[in-house]
Amino acid sequence: MDIRQLLNQLADDETVLCSTQFLAPCVKGGRVRTRMSGLIYTFTPTVRAEGWGIFQPLDAARVEKVDEPLLSDVERYLQHFPVMRLRLVHRLRSQSWLAYPANAADARQRLGEAKPVVVHLVTEGGQFDQIVARWDGTAFWLEQVDRRADFVVAEKLNEALLQGMWPADLRFKGLTPEMRTAYDLAAQQLSDFCPEQRNRARLTNALKIGGGELKHFQDQGEVWQVEWLTPSGEWHSSAISKADLTVISAGICLDGGDRAFDLQSLVGVVEHQWQ
Repeated sequence: MDIRQLLNQLADDETVLCSTQFLAPCVKGGRVRTRMSGLIYTFTPTVRAEGWGIFQPLDAARVEKVDEPLLSDVERYLQHFPVMRLRLVHRLRSQSWLAYPANAADARQRLGEAKPVVVHLVTEGGQFDQIVARWDGTAFWLEQVDRRADFVVAEKLNEALLQGMWPADLRFKGLTPEMRTAYDLAAQQLSDFCPEQRNRARLTNALKIGGGELKHFQDQGEVWQVEWLTPSGEWHSSAISKADLTVISAGICLDGGDRAFDLQSLVGVVEHQWQ
């Protein structure tokens, strides 16, 4: 086929395209795409609506939404793309959310790496819910909330976030590294989780478990020098590892067994010693 034939063929395809309606998703302020004869066409909607739609091309650059698709039509459209299970982290804008893979190994196999992604048209679900999304090679689109996932996980993560819990201190049955990463990403979005406040919250929560109270802490490189009160009001100063809150120096004689405890358990040990 020479160049003239090719141009004529493209012109004919565009003529057919302008008389064809197609289903496509559209994000707020975005454009829509369709494929015809192996070529991808990109259009700007005349009305910047967000959601799924039946679109009619007006010319080679513009398209208008002419109808709402049936749910069954959307489901069939999504079936053409591979599934990825994600955990919603936080809303970016409108119906677009940051999410993190529920299975890092699966994400690495499919995408080459496990990383936060943006998923669009999230019309159901909330923070930390696990969802089923479809990857079209360019973007992720919500299919549904994952009915197979344990909804209690989202409740526990939201409760911990509300309490200002440090990601490393998360503890509950079924917790996975991917859940902890999603939680950490969400915590980074909160002003209450700036480094100083996050460190304070981490130490406060660890002491609170044993009934202790944080009074002051000081950064000393790889450790914190933590000043705290026992439930009975005794004042103590202990050196605590930043990495995992292991006791480096309890501030009282533990016969060299300081590192056998962490800050949470230290409160009970000290309180028992003073009884």
